[in-house]
Amino acid sequence: MFTRIALAALVAGLLAGGVVALAQTVGTTDLILAAEAFETATDSHDDTWAPADGFERFAATAGADLVTGIGFAFLLVSAFALRGRPVGWRNGILWGLAGFAVFSALPALGLPPELPGAAAAPLAPRQLWWLLTVAASGVGLGALAFAKPSLWKVAGVVLIALPHLIGAPVPDTHGGLAPATLVETFVLASLATAAVFWLVLGAVAGVAYDRLGPRSA
Repeated sequence: MFTRIALAALVAGLLAGGVVALAQTVGTTDLILAAEAFETATDSHDDTWAPADGFERFAATAGADLVTGIGFAFLLVSAFALRGRPVGWRNGILWGLAGFAVFSALPALGLPPELPGAAAAPLAPRQLWWLLTVAASGVGLGALAFAKPSLWKVAGVVLIALPHLIGAPVPDTHGGLAPATLVETFVLASLATAAVFWLVLGAVAGVAYDRLGPRSA
């Protein structure tokens, strides 16, 4: 059973990761390069290694996207297996939308995607808030979707709202090196790319799970 589940996750993750790598090339790479130009112009002594523009950058990004895709695919297919029902591409898309909400859209309300050179709060508090938001959003959406008593659905709404009531960590100073219009465009492009990733991942994972996952005896 595990081998078939792993194969379904591998197929879905590789396909979704490849699609998002191409989407990032079109949607966000040029924006990041533009922001890096502003950052480089203000720091001529930055010796931090970064992949060279062109194929090296694409290869590094694509590699990270493929690994991320496989990791999230395992989470999604494992959820299918725990649910124990056929999925298909339509229900897979619904699961993908839930994944987009949990891992991208809801955390972005407090911590939107950042360009190089953006002012940001210390890393550890941001990571902690992001993890809290993902966990609360996942459990909250699960309660709304699957819990029967209305009280649990109310608790789900409270959980989803809780991290935002607490508030995300904020930097001491706002702004950054890139113009505001570039930042806004990057946020929208990043969220659109994430939506494409999760929709593709959900649909493909749903089909792959039904065909390659555990068979009903």
